[in-house]
Parts: sequence; structure tokens; C-alpha cells
Amino acid sequence: MRLSGLKEGYIVRYADDFKIFCPDAKTAHNWFHAVRLYLKDRLKLDISPEKSQIVNLRKRSSDFLGFTIRAAKKGSCRVAHTGVTEKKKQQIKKETRARIQQLRLSPTSRNAILFNSFVLGLHNYFRRATHVSTAFSRLAYDLRAYTYNRLKSVATYAHPANPPPTYTKFYRTSYRTFQVAGVYLYPLANVKMTVNKSFNQQLNPFTTAGRLLIHQKLKGHIVTEIIALMNANIIGRTVEYLDNRISRYSMRSGKCEITGMFLVAMDVHCHHVLPVHLGGSDKYSNLRILHKDVHKLIHATQNQTIERLMTKLGLTAKMVDTVNKYRSHCKLEPIQIPIHE
Repeated sequence: MRLSGLKEGYIVRYADDFKIFCPDAKTAHNWFHAVRLYLKDRLKLDISPEKSQIVNLRKRSSDFLGFTIRAAKKGSCRVAHTGVTEKKKQQIKKETRARIQQLRLSPTSRNAILFNSFVLGLHNYFRRATHVSTAFSRLAYDLRAYTYNRLKSVATYAHPANPPPTYTKFYRTSYRTFQVAGVYLYPLANVKMTVNKSFNQQLNPFTTAGRLLIHQKLKGHIVTEIIALMNANIIGRTVEYLDNRISRYSMRSGKCEITGMFLVAMDVHCHHVLPVHLGGSDKYSNLRILHKDVHKLIHATQNQTIERLMTKLGLTAKMVDTVNKYRSHCKLEPIQIPIHE
């Protein structure tokens, strides 16, 4: 169904799409009319007649948010076959051509990173479709000549040699791709279907118990700081780093992983256990959420700076042991200054 947006004075009701899946036609008709009447009588909302309908997914597919959905026969039962809609494929082709043209005119590392963010975003969104590999292989095939003809003069085309960890984490090196300004472009065809895991039907905002579970997992003050962290302008960092930084802060309930104190956004620093210049990656497991002064202490080399930070922080012996562990990964000498218990 599709709801029609209404405007009354300063109140705006936003339109949205949703689907209701039913086991048979009779149940589907009952739900269709029940929902239509509820929206009309209780919320004063009308559904779009031309876009709201009952579809037999066994006979034809239905589109939803860029996906096609069909109930295909498998043995004695039906399974979901999902793919990418034709309309969305055309949009992807148009956007990809525009980004390729931008790379040809300005073959910089920044534009290459922006292209990779675009491809990774598409893959992360559509990889839940059962036929995503087929759809994107076809897209890549259709764009192959266009891409090659426009990038062959400004980039090299080959199998990635010694690609960065962020590349090998998401993509196989068996696919040939272009290297622009030292950055390997993510191959559009290189995507596999991923099964959703840890899905919990009880965790939802529509029941009292479900809302309680959500609130238990994420406190209000943490949400405020997460929003501030998301709005922070960090230049030169990968998408993986930015996402894992937020995830790490959330999973640690906003606390410094050495001192245990709660951190507001302005005090948050994200430390690489194995530094990037020594081969470290932006993986979640290689990051630590720390107070900014603790982070400075880990990297400090001047005795005066170390003494000042130690006095300011008042770390325990156990905390200093952890600091020294991280310093060892950075090839720095351990702290020997007396500490305050």
C-alpha cells in the first residue's frame, strides 16, 4: 500500500510504503480492507488506489524499495526470490556513468574514494537480495565498455596487487579493476548475497516489551552523543572507520575502554591498536574508544607531557598496564613514572 501525504496547516503527514504478506487470497483481502479502513477512520489517511493492490506472488513479482519479490517454487514449498527492479537498475547505470565521467575528468584519490563509497553502499543495501550477484554482474557487463573506454587513459586496469585491508575485507582480488591515483576501485560485479542474522521479532518499536528492549540496549544520553559523533567532520578517514567508530562507542555504552568513564562526544578519540602506518586496519576489533587525554598519553614521547597527563588522569596501575600494552603496539617505550592509586 502507499499512503498519500496530506498537509493541514503546519502539520505534515509523510507518505510511506509497506507490504503485508498473507498465506492466501482471502486473508489478504481481509487485511487490505481492515488496514484501509483503520487508516481512513483513525488516522484520516487515504491510500493510493493505483499503487495499492493485492498481488499473487506465486504468479508475478512485486516491487518494494528497489527490490523485486516473488514466491518461487522449491520442492513442495515456496521460497522468496528477490532481485533488483528494472527502474533501480537504470538509476544505478545512470549514476555510475556520471561518477565514471567525473573520474575521467578529475582522476583524484578523493573521487576514487567517493566512487568506492557509492559502490559499497549499493552492495550493502542490495546484498540481502537472493539474486543480487546475477543482477550486479549484468550491470557491470552493461557498463564494462563505457567504463574501460573512459578510464583506460587515466588509470591502470589489472588484478589488485597488495590492496589495502579495506579492499580485501569486502572484495576478492580475482576481479580485475581500475586503479585511480593509487586507489583501487571497488568492482561493481563483486557482490554476494548475505543472510540476515540475529533477527529478533521481539525487538521492535510497536509493542511495550519491544520498546523496553530497545531502551535497555541504548540509553538516551548515548543517543545524543552518537548523533554528535555522526555529525563530526573527520577528513581523510574511510567509511569503515567512521561506521566502526560509532559502533564501538555504542557497544561500549559510551565509556572509555581504559578508565571506564562516560565520554561526551567532544572527549571521544578512536585509537588504532595496531597503527595504520604499521599495517593496522579500520576493523572494529582494531579500534578502541578512549578519552582524548588517554589517547594522547598512549602516543606521548616527551617525559614532560607524560607526567602532565598522568597527573591529570590519575590512572591506576592496571590502567597504566593497558596503556603500556597499546604503547608497545606503537613501538613506544612503556611509562615508568610513579602513578596515583
